[in-house]
Amino acid sequence: MFTKRLLPRPTLSPLARRRLHNFRANRRAVFSWHLLLILMGFSLAAELVANDRPIVLSLDGQLYIPVLHNYTERDLGGEFPTAADYRDPFVRQMIDQRGWAIWPIIPFRYDTIDLGLQQPVPVAPSTRHWLGTDDRGRDVVARLLYGLRLSLLFAILLTTGSVVIGVTAGLVQGYVGGMTDLLLQRFLEIWSGMPGLYLLMILASVIAPSFWWLLGFLLLFSWMGLVSLVRAETLRVRNFDYVRAAQVLGVSTPTILWRHVLPNALIATLTFLPFMLSGAMTTLTSLDFLGLGLPVGTPSLGELLAQGKGNLQAPWLGLAGFFVLAITLSLLTFVGEGLRDAFDPRKG
Repeated sequence: MFTKRLLPRPTLSPLARRRLHNFRANRRAVFSWHLLLILMGFSLAAELVANDRPIVLSLDGQLYIPVLHNYTERDLGGEFPTAADYRDPFVRQMIDQRGWAIWPIIPFRYDTIDLGLQQPVPVAPSTRHWLGTDDRGRDVVARLLYGLRLSLLFAILLTTGSVVIGVTAGLVQGYVGGMTDLLLQRFLEIWSGMPGLYLLMILASVIAPSFWWLLGFLLLFSWMGLVSLVRAETLRVRNFDYVRAAQVLGVSTPTILWRHVLPNALIATLTFLPFMLSGAMTTLTSLDFLGLGLPVGTPSLGELLAQGKGNLQAPWLGLAGFFVLAITLSLLTFVGEGLRDAFDPRKG
């Protein structure tokens, strides 16, 4: 008989176990991490929570998934070849007579205008709209979910690009040194003096900003904050005995940087990641609030705050955007404190 050979479970090193223990010892950081994961999960699954289309639809025994596919009214048994409007009374009646549908908790998307309102917009919170509507009749909860997802994805992409560029530049500066370090330092001094906000205002008047355009522009300036930190760590690590031994043995420079220098430089970098995420979210929110960010109609926390400023008679607009932004930034800060404790060598 053949016996099944079990593979050994991966075990953590003593250093990794100590860091994990230090992070778990910070109860506020652990609670914030779990709550942040819940918020990210709801925002990433925004189409399943807030949408004006059914999640699953059954007509005459045939299943449809409108949340993933665009069906025409003819595909559902109607007459017109246009996209099906599931809020239309005719489509609703057809669903009730010929099948069933599973609807999201919030039957509104971020751009759905509620045409059945009996009051002038913005409408106060009610059982139909939990946090009311904005000045165009769109559900605030739906816009918060989609806007939070957009802000988190923007912050993650901007932080990832900044870390890649900043860590690479810092490694090259600190390890190579000499004229390379001198020239890159002068370049950083010149580039950091560029008025990024003024350049953004000038370009926004010429080019219509978009998600990727705004991400690329902010990435031009956001990577410089990590260079000096990684450079200092690299200058310290490159004189260690194991690095010098690798150089004597003829190990290539990319291998030394990847295996020996980079892990030490990332220790200080990882503690800054939550704060960089917070800064990226704040930057996007500020630009949207000023009207220099994403296109009009895009779900954004900054745009919701701007609506609250323009509609002082509807305080739920500003308060909803403020509390979502404040809670998210606070959770990221608390997680950053936990990472700082985890990588602190003085904590045993």
